[in-house]
Amino acid sequence: MKLTIIKIGGNVVDNPTLRENFLNDFAQIPSPKILVHGGGKIATQVAVKLDVETVMVEGRRITDKAMLDVVTMVYGGLVNKTLVAQLQSRGVNTIGLTGADAGVILSKKRPVKEIDYGFVGDIEKVNNAFIDSLLKQNLVPIFAPLTFDKEGNMLNTNADTQAQAIAVAMAKDYEVNLVYCFEKKGVLTDVDDDNSVIPELQKPYYEQLKTDGAIHTGMIPKLDNAFKAISEGVSQVTICHAAEVRLAVNEGTAGTKIV
Repeated sequence: MKLTIIKIGGNVVDNPTLRENFLNDFAQIPSPKILVHGGGKIATQVAVKLDVETVMVEGRRITDKAMLDVVTMVYGGLVNKTLVAQLQSRGVNTIGLTGADAGVILSKKRPVKEIDYGFVGDIEKVNNAFIDSLLKQNLVPIFAPLTFDKEGNMLNTNADTQAQAIAVAMAKDYEVNLVYCFEKKGVLTDVDDDNSVIPELQKPYYEQLKTDGAIHTGMIPKLDNAFKAISEGVSQVTICHAAEVRLAVNEGTAGTKIV
């Protein structure tokens, strides 16, 4: 059986028009399906109101205890439940989850090396049987980018990595199509040229583009996760614009295919 797993980036969550159009398209994609969402800038905005400092290193959020409280509230509450409600209004019977719910995604706190990222999770285990039980009830899981550890800590977790981990776990029982949706048309050879989409990306060319500096910062973990998913049994991985998600899923004619 086919399973579609879609990850939407924070820039989609932040943009009301793009988000609404994406949700309309997501509602039309046949089940079974799963949505994984990023956090966007809302956590930073809420942190300012609560007088919590935002610290970013190489595009990644440092999650100290105060920021952990913020992202738990915003990602697991405001963003997740808003998406759940908006999809319910479109006839999609959704259930909003963090990794802590039913112990579905267990992580460990990232060890300190050059940088102390704080309460950030590296995923250890995904309970695919539990997710499968939700799908068999015709529910559509909506995952916030939060997991937990054995000590009972909530952990801020990269949504690209979370989508990849869920896809790999579900590939044991499904033919999984993983789609990363964001604000670009796909992987670009020139970030300033939206028409420079690479239709198919193989690992050697990806490594060359990294070396040349054409691919950098936030695209690197996204693509690392995409290639890891393919190498570990996921049937198809596509990176595309959120507005083209139905083309990517139904026809395979949009974005960049990871091969």
